[in-house]
Formats: sequence, structure tokens, C-alpha cells
Amino acid sequence: MQLSTRHLLGIKNLTKEDISLILSTAEQFKEVLQRPVKKVPSLRDVTIVNLFYENSTRTKFSFELAEKRLSADTINFAASGSSAAKGETLLDTVNNILSMKVDMVVMRHSASGAPHFLAQHIPAAIINAGDGINEHPTQGLLDAFSIKEKTGTLEGRKVAIIGDIMHSRVAQSNIYLLKKMGAEVTVCGPPTLIPKYIAEALGVNVSYNLKETLEWCDVANVLRIQLERQSQVLFSSLREYSLAFGINRKLLDNLNKEIVIMHPGPINRGVELDSDVADSKQSIILQQVENGVAVRMAVLYLLSGRNAS
Repeated sequence: MQLSTRHLLGIKNLTKEDISLILSTAEQFKEVLQRPVKKVPSLRDVTIVNLFYENSTRTKFSFELAEKRLSADTINFAASGSSAAKGETLLDTVNNILSMKVDMVVMRHSASGAPHFLAQHIPAAIINAGDGINEHPTQGLLDAFSIKEKTGTLEGRKVAIIGDIMHSRVAQSNIYLLKKMGAEVTVCGPPTLIPKYIAEALGVNVSYNLKETLEWCDVANVLRIQLERQSQVLFSSLREYSLAFGINRKLLDNLNKEIVIMHPGPINRGVELDSDVADSKQSIILQQVENGVAVRMAVLYLLSGRNAS
């Protein structure tokens, strides 16, 4: 089977069959990662450039490791130490890299739509590793993979996305994916951090009450406050936010059931999650990181066309 698209620009562009194919392929690669020899020759002689115009730890390392596990040749590009810092345009940078015969581009950029722009201008396969406040498709896929692995299914699951919904590309990708796969989604946070018409636009429930949301959900995906993307003050202080929307041990112990806690990282401990929640047995945060490598291996493999029969 093959994906219906040449690029991974966002979950919005994927079909339900595409998502199922990526998740089932990721299961096979996760099994490979448990072996003593974790490397497979699936992408030998394929050259991939990692084009990161924004800071990243987990996503960058996860893609690099996925590429190495698949035996691909990789080039790492950081905007700060390149000609981009001298004023070179995005298109010029990529065309220069492509003239060196690159097959795939993994790209993170602060401008929403940057990967879509590239996909219209260059022949290489593009994977969006996060563009502005638009989408972060591989994070959405690995979150779905982690929910399915932990709870057995996505169909009918009640998933709460809590925190800074307004500025979160992770929230957007998660909502698109979960809705396509038959899950129910509630977004929860202060009114100033939730887009006004999100319920009508994306078909989600909206809540401003954390305790009610946690009592409703099976899984809580908690997002960090993205102060770097806020152009104005949207709540009084981090302490105030933590008192109203921070998840602590006492809050979880008072629920009538045990829920799964997720976080895409980096965690602001003591703000959206207390340490005794982030490090508890209910948390699958480190499993998300582990699953990220398998999911990104699946995406790279399927977009390379090497699986075409």
C-alpha cells in the first residue's frame, strides 16, 4: 500500500486510510527498535536534509535517529549557522541544497505554510516538522499511536487537549487526526487561549472548567504555554494559570477514574503539570518520545516510495 500524497504537510491532507497505514507501519518499526540490532537498510542511498529554522530538541533528534535507523544519508541544517543568517531566502537555500541531489526534506519553520510553499516549488518529498502555529503532523501521529497503544483504540476515545490551544500546532494536528479516526475531542483552557469559533470550525467541545474536563476524558493531552508566540498578555500570570489549569496529584486522585496523561514537551513543570503527575505511572510522556522514532521511520519509509509494490 502507498500513501495518497507525495508529502506530509499536515494531517488535514491525509485520508483515514493514510493514517491507518502510517500507524500500522510504525508498529512494525517499533518492533524493529526492540531488537539488539536496530538498523534496517530500507532507505540506503536515500539522502535526507533536516532543515530547521526553529529550535528543536525532541523532533530534531527523533528525525535524525529515525533516518539513521533506516540507513539514510542525512544532512543537518540549522538556520543560525548558515547563509540564511546572511539574508538568503528559503527558496534559494533549498534550491542550493537540492542541487546536491537530495531526495527528501524534513522542515521546521516559524512561518505557517512554509512547507506548503516549498512543496509547490521543488521536486523532493517534504515532511513538515512544524510550521508556525499551523500544524505538526508527526506529533499528531505519534500522539495517536501512543493513545492506541495504551488504550487499544482511537474510535470512541474521549480526548481532552488542555492549555494554549490558540498558539498550538500540536493541538491542530491532534484535532484533525482524532476526529478523522472517530475520537471525541474537548479543548480546555482560559477563554483567551481558545480560538473563538473552534467548536464550529473543527467540531470539538469547548470547556473552561479543568475538573469537569478531566472527569469526562479518557486521555488528557496537556500543552505548554507558548509565551514566545503571544503578542499580547492573555492571562495575568503563570501562577494564576497554574492555579486554574495546572494538573496536580490531588486533582487526579479526586477523579472517579484513572486517566492517561500526555504532553508533547517541553514541559513547564509546576505550570501546566506538577512533577508528581508528569513522572507518575499514569503518564506516557516518555513512551511518546520513544514512539516518535517509530512513527517518523514509518513516515520517511512510506514517502520514500520504497514500499511501492
